[in-house]
Amino acid sequence: MKMNRRVFLKSCVSALGGLGLGGWKATCRAAAGSDEDTHGAPPNIVFILADDMGYGDIQAYNPASRIPTPNLNQLASDGMRFTDAHSGSAVCTPTRYGILTGRYCWRTRLQSGVLFPPDDEPLIEPGRLTVAGMLKRRGYHTACIGKWHLGIEWGRDDAGTVDFSKPIRHGPTDVGFDEYFGIAASLDMVPYAFYHNRNPVEPVTETQEALGFPRFIRQGPKAPGFDPGKVLDTLTERAVGYIRTRARRQERFFLYLPLTAPHKPVWPADRFAGKTAMGPYGDFVHQVDDSVGRVLRAIEQAGVAGNTLVVYTSDNGSFMYRRPQEIRDHTVDAAKQHYHPDNHQANGSLRGTKADVWEGGHRIPFVVRWPGRVKPSSECDQTICLTDFFATCAEIVRFDMPPNAGEDSFSLMGLLAGRGWLRAPVVHHSANGVFALRQGKWKMVFGNGSGGREQPVGKPFARPYALFDMEQDPSETTNVIESYPQVAAQLEQALARIRDNPSSRL
Repeated sequence: MKMNRRVFLKSCVSALGGLGLGGWKATCRAAAGSDEDTHGAPPNIVFILADDMGYGDIQAYNPASRIPTPNLNQLASDGMRFTDAHSGSAVCTPTRYGILTGRYCWRTRLQSGVLFPPDDEPLIEPGRLTVAGMLKRRGYHTACIGKWHLGIEWGRDDAGTVDFSKPIRHGPTDVGFDEYFGIAASLDMVPYAFYHNRNPVEPVTETQEALGFPRFIRQGPKAPGFDPGKVLDTLTERAVGYIRTRARRQERFFLYLPLTAPHKPVWPADRFAGKTAMGPYGDFVHQVDDSVGRVLRAIEQAGVAGNTLVVYTSDNGSFMYRRPQEIRDHTVDAAKQHYHPDNHQANGSLRGTKADVWEGGHRIPFVVRWPGRVKPSSECDQTICLTDFFATCAEIVRFDMPPNAGEDSFSLMGLLAGRGWLRAPVVHHSANGVFALRQGKWKMVFGNGSGGREQPVGKPFARPYALFDMEQDPSETTNVIESYPQVAAQLEQALARIRDNPSSRL
């Protein structure tokens, strides 16, 4: 027998009730806007996604950060800063799938790891509604400018060999975007070339030589004019031009801007080299901040800032070590510990790094600016997930989501307006397929949080488990599972219900 959404969510609440597993009411402060305000003219939407930027990289989140981030600090001052936001995965491909579809990626064939071109097929299923497709139905012009990394069907020659100079299929323009300009995957993955809509900007006729850390890049096919050190600037310039064009034409637009930094290769533009005391990584973070500032200035100069919603976030935590003396329970190479400056904690005080199910793997900065709707300098400590972007956009444009869309997405509009909300527990997922569940102050880790053994969907959870009180111990230093066996048992049941159902929203 199927349960409706409210009954399902209430069943989760009742199962966890009496155990200190609250947190369903938001504690967002100083938000503005009545119900009537939030249903005015739909705004332009700009979603900026950094690649591997940690919770502690931005000064607005980590006052001890010595990397200058003035534009991101100002964005946080102008809007709402979420302090308990999480990516849908601790690595990028699955997070990007969740942002665009509102669905956890572990429900797909990709239950661990990321896609690697050119071998992997497109991940977004044919016919699946994306946030771009939804907004397009509501009259938005939609564009993806940046890193795709959700799979592309490549052209092939007569012998069946991949030919990166041929037009692509099943890319961004096939899942709801009117326009695409960017690269196929991460900046250290082939092909090293820009694509515009379905075509390469240049024929892919050269070879990129392999380089070592920090400019880590694999050998592979390359377009003659492709310079890894200029990619972030190129994407920023295209985004600025797109905003100006849409504003000039008075078209409502959705810009999905997945940046390529500070993900490796750590390759800041020449003009940023040495601008910080934090080495190439700090310089690259500083350049990301500059790119955000250029986009925000373009919005202002185009005269559309008053009706443009801007979101800034990251696809997962930083790949850099938190501190040198930490026990090695990470998935990154030990050499990076030596490279990382001792006096900067890219993931703040959080345990772990990118790829882990520990907080450093998936707790991320998340800032929303919406003039007249979200009051400046507001803050929210409610636990949210990037999958929630889909339902938020649906509420903004008054789109009724069908049952087979946005299955794990819950609108943030109530939080942005300072009200409470009803949300299923947030599911975390590591690069190696380990699950964790967050409900209220409790976080339950189902296996080795640093990756460990894979945990395929539908299989029993891998032990040992760990339970953490995130209010008292946000750095996850003390496993309290022996003291709270009932909490652990109820959280295990809650995760099983979400995992075994096709949706968190039933």
